[in-house]
Amino acid sequence: MSLLAVNIGNSHTVLGLIADGVVSADWRVSTLEHRTADEWWALLRGTMGDPLVAGISGVVVCATVPSVLHEWREMIARHLGSVASVVVEPGVRSGIPILMDNPREVGTDRIANAVAAVTLHGGPAIVVDFGGTATTFDVVNAAGQYVGGAILPGIELSLEALGRRGAQLRKVELARPRSVIAKNTVEALQSGMVFGVAAQVEGLVARIIAELDVPTDEVTVIATGYLAEFVLGESKCFSTHSPWLTLQGLELIFQRNVIR
Repeated sequence: MSLLAVNIGNSHTVLGLIADGVVSADWRVSTLEHRTADEWWALLRGTMGDPLVAGISGVVVCATVPSVLHEWREMIARHLGSVASVVVEPGVRSGIPILMDNPREVGTDRIANAVAAVTLHGGPAIVVDFGGTATTFDVVNAAGQYVGGAILPGIELSLEALGRRGAQLRKVELARPRSVIAKNTVEALQSGMVFGVAAQVEGLVARIIAELDVPTDEVTVIATGYLAEFVLGESKCFSTHSPWLTLQGLELIFQRNVIR
């Protein structure tokens, strides 16, 4: 029996079967706002297979797309009503203080990242989550409190925007070019996305650490998100790569709200 952890992002929805912090199976599908609850159920069964669906012992969901979350609530109630479920939202126990002007505005995926970072690595810590639509920075201080962060346009969104708005540019494959100084337009775009984003991330991380006013070697900098691999090899600021950090955070939140 496994917990189904679901991270509904702007571009993709990540599904993972997780137990004790270990993801045994995972899937990434497009987040389409027009899908109904029954279509999500059909997709879930078709993607996971009925034996794995039958083994779901609980469900925990975080979402940045309200319309999709509404359909997931309906799907869970209609098809998975017999198992315990938690939707991460205001009022749900996260276990960490959220020191923001308006804590309700913080993305629930970012809270899950912070919970996992504090629990698994302690503070101070910085989580850099490389999603397609946005790259987010979440900061936890030495006391284990969520103190804020930053948001950049995601790598895929930036490439798409350049291809759409640049008269002589086009969409290109996201890949590491041969060198920083590109010899053609395709590699110039790739250089900007890979090396440019790496430099951008290093600069922001350095500024965040300076603002925390702690020694650099005392801060754990965690890379996560499905696009992290494109930057990891080009940046020296990361302490560790944790691809399932959000799902691990979701499992911890589920445990704090369901298991007594």
